[in-house]
Amino acid sequence: MEQFKDVAIVKKANIYFNGQVTSRTVLFADGTKKTLGIMLPGEYEFGTAAAEVMEILAGQADVLLPGQSEWQNYQEGDVFQVPANSKFQLKVQTVVDYCCSYIEK
Repeated sequence: MEQFKDVAIVKKANIYFNGQVTSRTVLFADGTKKTLGIMLPGEYEFGTAAAEVMEILAGQADVLLPGQSEWQNYQEGDVFQVPANSKFQLKVQTVVDYCCSYIEK
């Protein structure tokens, strides 16, 4: 999906790691939410409350998912999932443009 229709956007940015990672929250009429963001090169660890589906729109990063021992490379067009209540690590190689979908059960 290249664009979203009939959404609300939270004006205040989500800012992490001293501005190295930022995103905006997009709210849908059905109650679901996504964030659209940018990650600058660096190493990060994130925790999840809800399960997440991460879509890489541009850029490249190595990702260490929960329960995995090997880093996987993701780039434009790739998607990965992160379970709820877990942590994952990223080594961002180039500026990453991403869309994160939250899966509430």
